[in-house]
Amino acid sequence: MRRPASRKPAKALAKPAYFPPENVLTRVLPPELVGQQEFEQYHFSGFDLSQANLAGRRFSECLFENCNLTGATLGNTGLQNVAFEGCKLLGLQFTSCRDMLFDVHFDRCQLDYASFWGKVMPNTRFASCSLLETDFTRADLTNAVFEECQLRGAIFAQTRLLAADFRTAQNVVLDPEQNEVKQARFSIQGLPGLLSKYGLVVE
Repeated sequence: MRRPASRKPAKALAKPAYFPPENVLTRVLPPELVGQQEFEQYHFSGFDLSQANLAGRRFSECLFENCNLTGATLGNTGLQNVAFEGCKLLGLQFTSCRDMLFDVHFDRCQLDYASFWGKVMPNTRFASCSLLETDFTRADLTNAVFEECQLRGAIFAQTRLLAADFRTAQNVVLDPEQNEVKQARFSIQGLPGLLSKYGLVVE
């Protein structure tokens, strides 16, 4: 009997880059869009959405640029190929988002205390982000890239990190025995964070 081939992670989606001119919005939502539940190919710039209720809404092929979403409610929110650039996303519960087609990109974002508990998000790229005490417990981060990211206190537990790239990340601490780290890449400077549980000194 032929064994099924092992599944490869889905290919990374390109960040959304095209937005119709009428869908490029700055700071405030036009009155006619206030009750809208689905947004496709929208570029939101400079919005203050802190504490906003985004539950149940779906965003597809969207870009949030220089927006504040701290404390926003994301229950059953759809984030389908959505990019965040220069955004404040403190404490966001991404774990509450819909699993279907969940795909996100982060560039220069503050993601401290956010939670991605249990999210399947292979190929996700975090670039120049602050991820202090961010929770990645049981997440699938196969092929994820943490480029120039601050990871002090970030939680990795039963996390799938196959081929993840931590070479330029700072303050990574994780237990190789409690996470899947095959082919994950680390710099020499990152070794102490992998060996801390053993009480070894790397000089």
